[in-house]
Amino acid sequence: MSDRLPIALRTYRLLSAAMTPLTPLFLARRLRHGKEHGLRVSERRGVGAVERPSGPLVWLHGASVGELISVLPLIERIHARDVNLLVTSGTVTSSGLAEQRLPRGVIHQFVPIDVPFFVRRFLDHWQPDLALFVESELWPNIMIETSRRAIPMILINGRLSENSFRRWRYLPAAIGALLHRLDLCLARTPADAERLSELGAPHVITTGDLKLDGPAPPADRNKLAALQRAIGNRPVIAAASTHAGEETVILEAHQRLRASFPHLLTLIVPRHPERGPGIAEAARAAGLNTRLRSRNELPDAATDIYVVDTVGELGLIYRLAPVVFVGGSLIEHGGQNPIEPAKLGAAILHGPHVWNFAEIYTALDQAHGAELIVDPSKLTAALGAMMAQPETRARVAEAARTTIAALGGALERTLQSLDPYLMQLRLKRADDA
Repeated sequence: MSDRLPIALRTYRLLSAAMTPLTPLFLARRLRHGKEHGLRVSERRGVGAVERPSGPLVWLHGASVGELISVLPLIERIHARDVNLLVTSGTVTSSGLAEQRLPRGVIHQFVPIDVPFFVRRFLDHWQPDLALFVESELWPNIMIETSRRAIPMILINGRLSENSFRRWRYLPAAIGALLHRLDLCLARTPADAERLSELGAPHVITTGDLKLDGPAPPADRNKLAALQRAIGNRPVIAAASTHAGEETVILEAHQRLRASFPHLLTLIVPRHPERGPGIAEAARAAGLNTRLRSRNELPDAATDIYVVDTVGELGLIYRLAPVVFVGGSLIEHGGQNPIEPAKLGAAILHGPHVWNFAEIYTALDQAHGAELIVDPSKLTAALGAMMAQPETRARVAEAARTTIAALGGALERTLQSLDPYLMQLRLKRADDA
């Protein structure tokens, strides 16, 4: 195909190249705010921190924690085929998860900033034979430079929200030129597939959501036991993956629920752990005794709010709390993942803004496997009802578990679609031997 770029992409490339001298300032600012890893900043400039392994290499990129968790089973299955894997992501929290959960031998690096020089340096070092991008990670310079090297690119668990679709329709030539570079597009849902096809993606297949096939999040046995001892027989509720604005609603609900549940403990897990101290400060300002997990504190008998501002510990929380409010849904964010609490037997509450997982929430709500809270003022009553009615809570949790199980199968369909490309890598390995 012609490599003549639309004017919007040419402008983007010129501006991003012109910004190269300013990237040290950009990275220094992010470092001050805890958004970069102090010892690995050079990776963001495309510098390979370790040697490239010999033989064919698959490069898989996911933006952050959620994307990385969703593809862990896929990574394990590809790795089991004796294929070299490089996994990149863009956040400090995702690097911590990668260190904990990636199979031994799989390399993790931070993705380079989308600047032509940094991207070319990254590709010069790693020379991947296949690139897999997760969900909606379509950085222009990365896609252009990768396609110019004739490296096959596949979008997996492809996602395109209605809002993003509407925005991209103002730049049809630009998004079309990017999507047309994909060899294959594996979409989460028929709606995602339709939107991606309409914007220009060739060879679109609906494979389902990989998040549905992932294992339940793990929990360290010793840490779980320590928390269980600290909590004892107290009633517990949790607010998971919360965003700014939602914690205030949770704190108000806690204060009201104490009249019916005097020993109530509320666990708050912010989507961005660095917000933990600010949440604790707000809780204390509301007269609530608060402790922070990032300071190695455990809740005691006087603790009202326990802020779990750590990475990779949702598995602990979902095993401790029988009722979970899933955040990002009372504000216009699009909702966070309900699959993990469903798999661990929690009764799920959520707000109305759940378009990131629209099909899953619709299925859960229709099966009475979750409860929609349209008005934040109704959250207190919904939490109280779930706490007071264990039989109802158990029915909701079981409906959620069976609904999620019935929606699975994306992992096998994704692997089936990737098989021809992975076979080519195995043949190449055999030829090089």
